[in-house]
Amino acid sequence: MLKFKITLNFAVNNLLKNLINIQYTMESKTAIDILKEAILLEKRGKAFYSNVAEKSDSEAAKKIFEMMAEEEEEHIRFLSKQFAHYAKTNEFLKNEKPVENPNEETVLRILSEDIKKQISAASFEAAAISAAMDFETRAVKIYSERAAESTDVNEKELYKMLADWEKTHHLLLHKLNEELKEEIWYDNNFWPF
Repeated sequence: MLKFKITLNFAVNNLLKNLINIQYTMESKTAIDILKEAILLEKRGKAFYSNVAEKSDSEAAKKIFEMMAEEEEEHIRFLSKQFAHYAKTNEFLKNEKPVENPNEETVLRILSEDIKKQISAASFEAAAISAAMDFETRAVKIYSERAAESTDVNEKELYKMLADWEKTHHLLLHKLNEELKEEIWYDNNFWPF
């Protein structure tokens, strides 16, 4: 378990350093460079989520992190399509709204209950949830800033949509983290009443 925590801490620290570098470089690069950086950001997120899913002992955590990795893959495909079009035409595609899975919220609610039963608030998976929240927060910030800076309507819409997508990831992770935290508070009598 200690080896996993050290590996996770190292991976998270490297991921956060890379995100800071991406944020810095996105401020001064061309649209094509920004798209490349965004694709790289999503690939790193996918690698992180896939790695956590692979190492998790909790089936519910595996499913959640696999789902997150699949979402990052969807972002990669979406950005790659934009990149290919922009490289040819110097224009951003008009954005199509992502198709929402109507069962996703129910599945997540069930998985959230399962994950709370299967892991503790001080486990590898809980640490990964916390690290993933930081990752998603930074992604939201990067995409939101780019949306605000952009003068192209389609580019602005693209980065706003990506920021919104990442916000939903963060919200899911935040809810899980809060529920795990409350559980450990109850288990350790941290409540003041």
